[in-house]
Amino acid sequence: MSSHAEKLLSLRSAMKADGIDIYIIPSSDPHLGEYIPEHWQIIKWLTGFTGSAGTVVVTEFHAGLWTDSRYFIQAARQLSGSGFEFMRPGQYQRNDYMDFIADNAGKEMKIGFDGRIFPVSSFRRLEKRLEGKNMIFKTSCDLIWPLWPDRPAMPFSAAFDHALEYSGKGRAEKLGEVRDRMKRAGAAYHLLSSPDDIMWLLNIRGNDLKYSPLLLCFALVGLEQALLFIDQAKIPPMLAAEFDRLGIVILPYDEASEIIQEVIEGESVMFNPQNTSVDLFRALTKMSGSVEGISIPAGLKSVKNPTEIANIGKVMIRDGVALTRFFHWFGSNHGITEMSEDQLSEKIDEFRAEQEGFLKPSFETIVAFNENSALPHYHAEKGSGAEIGDRGILLVDSGGQYPGGTTDITRTIAIGIPSAQQISDFTLVLKGHINLALSKFPEGTRGYQLDLVARRAMWGSGMNYAHGTGHGIGYCLNVHEGPQSISPADNKTAIEEGMLTSNEPAIYREGEYGIRTENLILCYSDEETEFGKFLRFETISLCYIDKSLIDKSLLDRTETDWLNAYHAEVFDKLGPHLSDDEKIWLREKTEPI
Repeated sequence: MSSHAEKLLSLRSAMKADGIDIYIIPSSDPHLGEYIPEHWQIIKWLTGFTGSAGTVVVTEFHAGLWTDSRYFIQAARQLSGSGFEFMRPGQYQRNDYMDFIADNAGKEMKIGFDGRIFPVSSFRRLEKRLEGKNMIFKTSCDLIWPLWPDRPAMPFSAAFDHALEYSGKGRAEKLGEVRDRMKRAGAAYHLLSSPDDIMWLLNIRGNDLKYSPLLLCFALVGLEQALLFIDQAKIPPMLAAEFDRLGIVILPYDEASEIIQEVIEGESVMFNPQNTSVDLFRALTKMSGSVEGISIPAGLKSVKNPTEIANIGKVMIRDGVALTRFFHWFGSNHGITEMSEDQLSEKIDEFRAEQEGFLKPSFETIVAFNENSALPHYHAEKGSGAEIGDRGILLVDSGGQYPGGTTDITRTIAIGIPSAQQISDFTLVLKGHINLALSKFPEGTRGYQLDLVARRAMWGSGMNYAHGTGHGIGYCLNVHEGPQSISPADNKTAIEEGMLTSNEPAIYREGEYGIRTENLILCYSDEETEFGKFLRFETISLCYIDKSLIDKSLLDRTETDWLNAYHAEVFDKLGPHLSDDEKIWLREKTEPI
């Protein structure tokens, strides 16, 4: 088919043939993670929207796409002429496709979706929203497969060992920790649907996804044995032999539901309804009871152990060297040769690839100039509108995967002489960044309680940003990995010692520019007093912050001291790994203000 509009017509024909009144398509795969293989990127194929989060709802007369605030501008652009409408919420409305369905669904209508890629938690919420309408749900409804003749195959990559020198804990020890917690929770089995949980537990990694070093698989951990559902060809013989010694049984990926249903009959099962699909949940119908919540591995891996923390520190130096060399190269070549966003994106990846242990980028590198930088998750483009001019704002958001950690860092720099508004905006963002970095807080504090610290300076000037301030970071796993976060959402997970989180306040002026400053911060124990234990953050990312965009008069003494101390650390840690020219350049960039 040649157009998205034609694909929509074909989908509606398939709905009519199957008696489906409302068809729902989430942007997910059977593991319900953020990054999904091309095989499951249905929304991109159907609508042209390339954002990582979205839901499509199609009825006889309407087709809409819902996404979060990161992609509002992008969605409006990409859906133009596709036949799909971008469903942007009103000022005080939630951006929820379920509201639309509840408002427009008549009684006894038939709703269809592919239960393999639809989470239990969402299905429960949808059922509740439609109570009293006697809706008919067809949860095994895949209308896309017949319409997509050139659909990409499922990915295949071989597992590789994540050695003890990086993991800090062996497989047997991790399995023991998980089983101890299962016993305390009264669960005989623990269903794991998220590959990152399984990779951490079994100390393996793979390349089934472009940016996350994962293998697509499911696992069912019992008190004596663990079942790993994966293509057996992905597990090399030496790993398979060790798995066998540990009681890890390799079983076919496509038979997970059927086997799980037989194994758990009459037993209690622990699972997370947020990342368990409706299809997989049906395999649990014969369990005797359930324990629901975040998975045990998710909680354990969010707190980095001493070996991981030591490795992360080494990785931050390598990553900082790569970024420093990129910005030095950019400053030396801008204005001499023509540059575009996509060329700079490739150049950053090249500098990272030179670093020891580099595996791949941790997400698609974002290089955005002027109005493009106002799109929080913009992808570098070629051609008109993507050239780097001689004056404006350049935002660079990038990261890398290494055996010793995952990085994510954003810098905004001025090209030419910045405007007074750009300087003011940048400084307010920096104030928020510094204030969060300097936060001291009692044990048990949650991310939403810290979020306002990063926003206070902007709020005082009548400005705000629509995304969260910080997300959890995996360890040679997903770049966005909870359960912790720093955002207005009421996340029930407290920030703990050893948790690694991003710190990325921002300002976006649509059609003009965007500014974001992001470092990774590691939580550590500060002191214990008669009032309890207190925690702080250590900033561990290493890259200079553009002083030409700072209004010194807007910073107080504490903020200025933080910036000068941070810049001194950047130079001291990166300088020994740089050439003489690069070192001289970095010295100027990090001189005290």
